[in-house]
Formats: sequence, structure tokens, C-alpha cells
Amino acid sequence: MMQRRDFLRLLGAGGGAVFASGLAGRAMADDGSNKMAGAYDDFYFVQMSDTHWGFKGPANPDAANTLKHAVAAVNALKTQPDFIVFTGDLTHTTDDAQERRRRLAEFRDIVSGLKVKNVRFMPGEHDASLDNGAAYKEMFGETHYAFDHKGVHFIALDNVSDPGARIGEAQLEWLKADLSRQKKDAPIVVLTHRPLFDLAPQWDWATRDGAQAIELLMPYANVTVFYGHIHQEHHHRTEHIAHHSAKSLIFPLPAPGSQAKRAPLPWDPAAPNKGLGFREVGAEVDASRYRITERPVSAG
Repeated sequence: MMQRRDFLRLLGAGGGAVFASGLAGRAMADDGSNKMAGAYDDFYFVQMSDTHWGFKGPANPDAANTLKHAVAAVNALKTQPDFIVFTGDLTHTTDDAQERRRRLAEFRDIVSGLKVKNVRFMPGEHDASLDNGAAYKEMFGETHYAFDHKGVHFIALDNVSDPGARIGEAQLEWLKADLSRQKKDAPIVVLTHRPLFDLAPQWDWATRDGAQAIELLMPYANVTVFYGHIHQEHHHRTEHIAHHSAKSLIFPLPAPGSQAKRAPLPWDPAAPNKGLGFREVGAEVDASRYRITERPVSAG
């Protein structure tokens, strides 16, 4: 079990994307002793995003190795996470259905080298928008799902399989039903690929029916959204709901709306991993506070 002193040391690290949760139940045991009743263990998970396996171009001449470096970096963590989640764009887009499956299979083989075997996946539009997620589902299963881990309810939403960048009525009904089983003060973490709010619609940095998902989430007091897609760290609030984007593991993109066209930032041979990373986020369930620490791609 990860001890609190190690947990706090993790939170003090610098660099690139991970979710660490320090969960402590405060209820007294039935016999009145000081033993914690239903106490939660500290835990953390790693969020990795936008690996774009299969990309080739000047934005990252070392694209064939960046994902492998990131896997090595996570494997080198002194305290291994409870689980790892990839928040979309596992592969780079291709019109060739056979090539899409080949890239997804290669990605799967590379990340199988992670020490942690509890790995969860979500598609990005590069993986799923051209075939409504068919190839992705063959490799990784459903594109949206929910699970509970040590006191936190996690919801993975698919806002990419629809080529129109919508969650869709059926999935919104599923979300409504899932939320109806949660208490209004339950700690909830939502995982998406695209942002649920209108960050930069002209750059496809939005979800067309994201406002409907936020409306369903709004009655719940402790909701945090982690997403990818925009290849950079960004923080936003929709009233009490916090949204945090993760860096990419292939190339960084410019700040939202900062230039006429969205294009990768130029690769710097003197700092090849600049702008790339994975995330560490610390949480305490009682106060639903999240502390984010960025980690670099390379293990050393």
C-alpha cells in the first residue's frame, strides 16, 4: 500500500500526466474504536493521451520512439499506479481500414510492456471517427463505460465515434441513468477525449452536445473532467465543474485560438520532449480537491 508520506512526495515531483488520489474515510468503527470504518486506501492513476501511433512528420522526427519512452517513464515510477488510462488518439488517422487495425494492434503491443496490467482505453477521433469506432471496439471493447475505484466513480464518455463530434442521445441517456445511481455529493471523475465545453470550436476543440452532458453533471457537487485532444495543459471551470486537459505524447499544439490555423508547434532538436508529457493529479475525496503535477516523457 502506498503510504501518505510517499503520496505527498509524488505530488511534489515536477514535470508531465497522472491521477493520484489520497482517500481517507473518516467514519468511526461500529465498536467505537479508532479503527477507520470503510477507510479508503491512497491511490493514483496515470493519464496518458494523444500518442498518435503511426504519425510521421517533422513535428516529431522521433515519433517511432516517443510512446516507448513514455512507457519506460511510467514503468520507472517508484510507486506504480493502481491503473492507467489512455484518453484517446491512440493512433494517427488513416483512411485505410487495414492500416488502422495494424496501428491499433501495434499500439496495444507496445503498451502491453507497462508493468501495470490494469490499463483502460478510450478512443480519439483519429481512432474512431472514420468507422464509428468499429476497429477500436474489435481491439479494446466499448467506447464508453463507468467504473468505481476506491470511493471515486469514473465515467468514460465517447465524444469522437460520431464524426459530427457529438456524444449522441443514446449515450446521454446512458449517462443520465448512470448518474441517477450516484449520491449528489459523490466524487465523480469524467474522462473524455474532446473538451465538453466550447474551447475553440473553429479548431474542433469542442463537443457539439457537450452542454447537455454538463447539464446532467451539474447537480453533482464533486465533478472533475480530465480530457485530451488539445495537446497541452489547460484548465477551465464550468461553475463548480473543473476541466483539465493533458499534454500529448507526440507533439504540442498552440494555445486555443492563438493563430489562424491549428498546427503542431515546431520540433526543437535541442529539446525534443518539450511540451510533451503525462499527468499526475492528487485528490482528497473528503474535500474533492485535485492537485495536478506534470511529468516529462523520458524516464531519465
